[in-house]
Amino acid sequence: MSPGRLAIRGGRIVADEGEREADLIVEGERIDSIVDPGAGSADSEIDARGLVVFPGVVDAHVHFNEPGREDWEGWAHGSRGAAAGGVTTVADMPLNSTPPTSTHEAFEAKRAAAERSSLVDFALWGGLVPGADLIALRELGAVGLKAFLCDSGVPEFPPTTLGAIRDAGMLVAVHAEDPLYLRGHAETWAASRPPEAEVGAVSALARLGVRVHVVHVSAAAALDVSGPRVTTETCPHYLWFTDDDVERDGALLKCAPPIRGATNRDRLWDAVLGGRVALVASDHSPCTAAMKQRDLWSAWGGIAGIQTMLPALLTEGVHRRGLPLSRLASLLAAAPARLLGLARKGRLAAGMDADVALLDLDREWKLDTSALQTRSGQSGWVGQSFRGAVVRTIVRGRTIFEDGAFARPGQARLARRES
Repeated sequence: MSPGRLAIRGGRIVADEGEREADLIVEGERIDSIVDPGAGSADSEIDARGLVVFPGVVDAHVHFNEPGREDWEGWAHGSRGAAAGGVTTVADMPLNSTPPTSTHEAFEAKRAAAERSSLVDFALWGGLVPGADLIALRELGAVGLKAFLCDSGVPEFPPTTLGAIRDAGMLVAVHAEDPLYLRGHAETWAASRPPEAEVGAVSALARLGVRVHVVHVSAAAALDVSGPRVTTETCPHYLWFTDDDVERDGALLKCAPPIRGATNRDRLWDAVLGGRVALVASDHSPCTAAMKQRDLWSAWGGIAGIQTMLPALLTEGVHRRGLPLSRLASLLAAAPARLLGLARKGRLAAGMDADVALLDLDREWKLDTSALQTRSGQSGWVGQSFRGAVVRTIVRGRTIFEDGAFARPGQARLARRES
């Protein structure tokens, strides 16, 4: 059933032309217009006075792990975290699903699981692994291919070669760590995966001369060697935590590449503020609680962070470092939608999908376990304090999250690469 004609009134809209007090008019699933306050007719209204009307976040990098490893997360739990964090579209990676999303059958199995259980719209990355059916993945609407230059951590997703990346004929998102620099054990987890591993890998990718996307950049020095055909993303945990936090919290903050020191974190922020990073993605990569309740070296390397990505960047970026809301909207919505070829996502403008996050910019709050939306009940973000909260999340005109309450799943839609 169509949501009808909806007006979101009284808020401060972050749109292409900048921020302004205006009303957003939604017709069915699409944005009809942005009008002066009080203008335009509607069948129903949302009072957004005092709130920021922000484009729904497009998270270009998540691991919901279904089908195959639903006990690690699954679409139901992962999409609840997304909805609570103002994320309206996710792009799910081909691992750690089993089998990897690299064939027609695997793609359709994941699509069916998402349509059945997800609250948010979704795009799918394919896997650049032996036996992948690249023609089928392209025809099915995969937004690109994922490749590792080093061990992925799961045996069914082996690393690939620079030549395979060069010849793929699709956008390839690369986990860029050169295995020559990786050490099994060192004094610290960060020292076992030094910045040189990222610098060497990104430099090699830049020399390929084809379009590639480097995921989860943790070492600021790697940005210095990226070429004109290389786009980069970083993640909230690299912009918030330091290696001191990892020393304190251990496996909860283990990820690869690792969280580094405070100086590196500030250099990453300088790159974000200076426009040298294309986008920010969560790299939401949860696992079972038992896989984190191990020593740092044997624990799974991944952080559950989709729910806190937008609040973290409001807190540390907008409030603390002066990041404009318009730039934040680009980093979290417009730029990832453009990278993924999602023509109707990522912006508040006429004709776009009505994907909206309503934000209370000054609400102060702390994440506790009772509010955490992830299957394991564990995250390195628990206990962190934020300024800026998601009040309501809307996907194609339908409210899916409002002040702690969630809609029923079953209306999520595959977002295909269109351009």
